[in-house]
Amino acid sequence: MKKTVVMVSAFLLLFAGLAQAHGPTRKKVVVKQEIAASPQAVWDVVKNFHDMSWHPAVVKTEGEGGNTIGSKRTLTLANGGQIHEKLEKYDDAKHSYFYRIESVDVKVLPVTNYSSWLSVKPGANGGSLVTWKGAFYRGYPNFDPPPELSDKAAVDAVTGVYQGGLANLKKMLEQGS
Repeated sequence: MKKTVVMVSAFLLLFAGLAQAHGPTRKKVVVKQEIAASPQAVWDVVKNFHDMSWHPAVVKTEGEGGNTIGSKRTLTLANGGQIHEKLEKYDDAKHSYFYRIESVDVKVLPVTNYSSWLSVKPGANGGSLVTWKGAFYRGYPNFDPPPELSDKAAVDAVTGVYQGGLANLKKMLEQGS
């Protein structure tokens, strides 16, 4: 009996250690924005993978391939940072596309293994509902990340990107600016 208790205790200690040894977990962010404009009007602004002029943090978008799968774009931000992305799925009829970041300096956006969906659907109150959602890991893959590369920093940064972009999109479409 004593031997069994010792073996069970050893197993539980080993299992507890393994459970904590898996590293960071994938994070998700979903931001939705109601816009008083038709889904087609909203889609017309965001559908071009090589045009993110609707996002206030993006000063230049360069790319090749249009809206075809495999297209690539480079976003240049106001601070000079760049994000290199690849279009993975595009559905003009469903007003949605899916893309991945191929490379970004974690000082620009503190994430790794980032993928994202942008979609436009009819809104509950008329108009449109734009959903921007992403999944990613923090910028520091090991244990004990510095604060600027932590899970919180990654979630906060992506949330800020989505909220800033969608708020500006709403302003552009509703106020004509």
